[in-house]
Amino acid sequence: MPVCLFTCHLPLSLPLKTPAGRECPHFYGNYFRGRNEEECRLLALHNQTWYPDLCKTCPVPDVMRANSCQHMKLNVVVGRSIATLFQKRVQANAFCEKVKRNVPEPQVGCGECHALPFKFEIKE
Repeated sequence: MPVCLFTCHLPLSLPLKTPAGRECPHFYGNYFRGRNEEECRLLALHNQTWYPDLCKTCPVPDVMRANSCQHMKLNVVVGRSIATLFQKRVQANAFCEKVKRNVPEPQVGCGECHALPFKFEIKE
């Protein structure tokens, strides 16, 4: 019986490139044998309608690249902000499950989960 000596520690799904050209872990595309199925699984989780133009201005790939905290959960809504009256955009809010509070800047994080690097002391 063959035994595998190497274990693979890759994530279950690798990030795919969105129609806008950025990698997103929540985007799924099935192009096997001529299929053309695309979806945003994060928006589908929140019962929001997805279409490819949303990927151009979506903040989620940038947030996920800047902060990969396992305690941070993103809540997304497709809506129109005051600045963009006629264009629908993805609006993302973050919540930290470890400290049980909203995260004001998702790219930075809550500040409690991961300690900042130590301070350098300059002696004179």
